[in-house]
Amino acid sequence: MANSSTSNQAGLSSTGMDRNLALEFVRITEAAALASSKWMGRGDEKSADQAAVDAMRKAFNSVRIDGTVVIGEGERDEAPMLYIGERVGQGADGSILDCPKIDIALDPLEGTTICATGGVGAIAVIAVAERGNFLHAPDTYMDKIACGPLAKGKIDIDAPIEDNIRNVAKAIGKDVSEVTVVIMNRPRHEEIIRRTRVLGARIQLIGDGDVSAAVATGIDDAGIDLLIGIGGAPEGVISAAAMKCLGGDFQGRLKFRNEEERARALRMGVKELDKAYSLEEMARGDVMFCATGITTGPLLKGVRFIPGKKALTHSIVMRSATGTIRNIEAQHSLEKKPGGFGSLGW
Repeated sequence: MANSSTSNQAGLSSTGMDRNLALEFVRITEAAALASSKWMGRGDEKSADQAAVDAMRKAFNSVRIDGTVVIGEGERDEAPMLYIGERVGQGADGSILDCPKIDIALDPLEGTTICATGGVGAIAVIAVAERGNFLHAPDTYMDKIACGPLAKGKIDIDAPIEDNIRNVAKAIGKDVSEVTVVIMNRPRHEEIIRRTRVLGARIQLIGDGDVSAAVATGIDDAGIDLLIGIGGAPEGVISAAAMKCLGGDFQGRLKFRNEEERARALRMGVKELDKAYSLEEMARGDVMFCATGITTGPLLKGVRFIPGKKALTHSIVMRSATGTIRNIEAQHSLEKKPGGFGSLGW
């Protein structure tokens, strides 16, 4: 199926990013989703995440880019691959001079616990932009607020939760009692959960996976109107990239746990540590976003296995320059995948 706004552009965009790259990145998220889906519900977060990382890193080798991971699996000494600063793609070694030079924000398995428990909304995700256009967020927390296109410009991370809910409700033409707010189920959110309930809005509590939830605010039939609360900062940058493609809105402020994290942010080039960042400040220029479902959620269907050693995947692909949103459902013959998926245990 496809939900697509049309565009007459072809080849390279005005920014130099080829629109055909979006489909290449879908193949990468599909590979990560297929690999990690083997571990769905098996209670092994580490193996599920490692399978996704291995598959995604290998898949990058087939793409004609000179890519730099700016949001990834952590610092180089913490992650053997897809670490912050790693170069990926066929042009990473400098042997191909005309490759697009891009920055990459990724999460091979967003929702490790979700996948391990068979929960709702685990995804494999990649966002890309031209070099230097993503906020280089350290591995810390971020206070976030996100909404869809109809409420763009009506949210304020510094405003009371009540004002944000009322303003979103007015913008989208709903009563407050009809607005659905997604909040991560954490002790730190007890007060905003209480105040949202007192106001009378609906709440969907989630355990993990706030990228999927943020993106869902921009999808008409997802049934989610607002995301608010504190989650991972790297995931915040990925969410901002997606909301830019959707025409929605996102704001974030880094929430450091200690002085070492503040020092790391300064080393990564973050100059204003307590600043409330707008969407445009986190994801500038032409941005692409790709995600594939691992477990079924409000945004995407999960990987489904069918007879004949085949699997079905559901992905979403978006580009900010054109506003195009594509839903891609694919059938994969696992025996015909590179290596027959043998190295991944298929």
